[in-house]
Amino acid sequence: MVKKRFNVASFFSGAGGLDLGFNNAGFKTIFANDNWSGCWETFEKNHNMEINKNSITEVKKGDIPEVTGFIGGPPCQSWSLAGMMKGVKDPRGKLFYTYMDLIAKKKPLFFLAENVAGILSPTHISEFKKIISEFEKVGYNVSYKLLNSKYFNVPQDRRRVVIVGYRKDLKIKFEFPEDNDEILFLKDSISDLGEPLPAKKFNKTNSDDLEPSNHEYFIGDFSSMYMSRNRVRSWDEPSFTIQAGARHAPIHPQAPTMKLIHPNKRIFVPGKKHLYRRLSVRECARIQTFPDDFKFYYRDVGDGYKMIGNAVPVKMAEAVAEKIIKDLKANSN
Repeated sequence: MVKKRFNVASFFSGAGGLDLGFNNAGFKTIFANDNWSGCWETFEKNHNMEINKNSITEVKKGDIPEVTGFIGGPPCQSWSLAGMMKGVKDPRGKLFYTYMDLIAKKKPLFFLAENVAGILSPTHISEFKKIISEFEKVGYNVSYKLLNSKYFNVPQDRRRVVIVGYRKDLKIKFEFPEDNDEILFLKDSISDLGEPLPAKKFNKTNSDDLEPSNHEYFIGDFSSMYMSRNRVRSWDEPSFTIQAGARHAPIHPQAPTMKLIHPNKRIFVPGKKHLYRRLSVRECARIQTFPDDFKFYYRDVGDGYKMIGNAVPVKMAEAVAEKIIKDLKANSN
């Protein structure tokens, strides 16, 4: 009975960072959905379940089993300050409402949605407030907050908006967990890892036998946009945000800070260029707090970075999930 009470359905699941965090907190994912083929093998082998491979626009109410909650991070590119900022004018932005529609039909006790900080920007704030209002209209008391993962045992500066709604008949409202005072640094996360292998030609994976798994890095030139900013954090700092694009992966902390030439141009320190490599797929996974036994499956190394960069950091998901499950247990009647 308890297991059924705390089952969740996962959407935009990707590799399943949210799922892993929620499962660590005591939930169980019994339904997952993502239509990107690049994540299917990784999700299914690590979570030991089949993923629904349809677009969320094709998922029907009857496809979803009875669950306690919905969790998911609708595609963020439409709302990102680094993207085109099209919001709901982009079909991907409209998927927020598709997600909401399924929640309205199934009426789980709670839902969680995660997105980039850009959704709170002046360009999108009115649409964001409309989304919150619509969630209220379909029967939920809604809380939201801009969180930085570095305050939740994640060695990374990563600002994301998290929305949690409790069904109104519970008569409670979610309160976010407090920030941790202790911050983890890169040295706490990846200093014990040896040197990884560079990807093979055309950035194909080396093999399935890397130790630890996925300890290889994307090769190729660095764009002028990349070289416009320092991309190196020291061992005694949290990482920059782990992004979904392999070319934009931060530089390993073994390298010195990039040298400023003028406000929008930096270079690698002469004589030290051999130290400037992108973080490996496994190093990025560590920074996103995936355990080493969580293996990512891909042929193109870029797909490994994409799965990891799109994921919610496991430990941050776990902190939020622990608070939700505590609230549900306190209101189990």
